[in-house]
Amino acid sequence: MAINKSGKNRASITIGCTVDVIQKEDQRTGRKTRGVVQEILTGSPTHPHGIKVRLKGGQVGRVVEVLGDAGPAGDNPA
Repeated sequence: MAINKSGKNRASITIGCTVDVIQKEDQRTGRKTRGVVQEILTGSPTHPHGIKVRLKGGQVGRVVEVLGDAGPAGDNPA
């Protein structure tokens, strides 16, 4: 299990992993939203402000921190 990885590298983010993101409307306050990655939206290998993802539940934001890796089914989203 990976703990506290940066959200700036796409390689450290997988479908099904738990992350903290900052949504567009929360950029000024820095309020974080925790969730499970459903889809990785940023195509480049790195991004200075964090990789953009869609969480299960539909929220979209840039990853601030990767909190945990996906389980065994993480690479096979439902």
